[in-house]
Amino acid sequence: QVTLAESGGGSVQAGGSLKLSCATSKAPYRQYCLGWFREVPGKEREGIASIFIGGRNTEYADSVKGRFTISQVNGQKTLYLQMSDLKPEDSAMYYCGADPERCLHEHLTDANFMDNWGKGTLVTVFS
Repeated sequence: QVTLAESGGGSVQAGGSLKLSCATSKAPYRQYCLGWFREVPGKEREGIASIFIGGRNTEYADSVKGRFTISQVNGQKTLYLQMSDLKPEDSAMYYCGADPERCLHEHLTDANFMDNWGKGTLVTVFS
């Protein structure tokens, strides 16, 4: 089990950037899938980016591809999400998730595949 804690959210004007961080209680070992998700009231939690620690493979939702970058430095305890060219529709509560398995496409499309969650950090993008 790993505990997660997100930070870095805030309010930003459309077109701006934010970098979210997710502190993990221990450095994820190679067989971990980590991901960033977001949720707005009344909608399901949406996967936006995932990274497999063992192979450094990344996957992104079409809605953020080219604008967001997920990263994690080998051996370190922090997962990042660099968000650029933010849009009002990016406003949401952002969560990081972890699963001690190799990433599958389903880790991005189905939040139930993640075993552990942080409490979230709020991002608001205003026009």
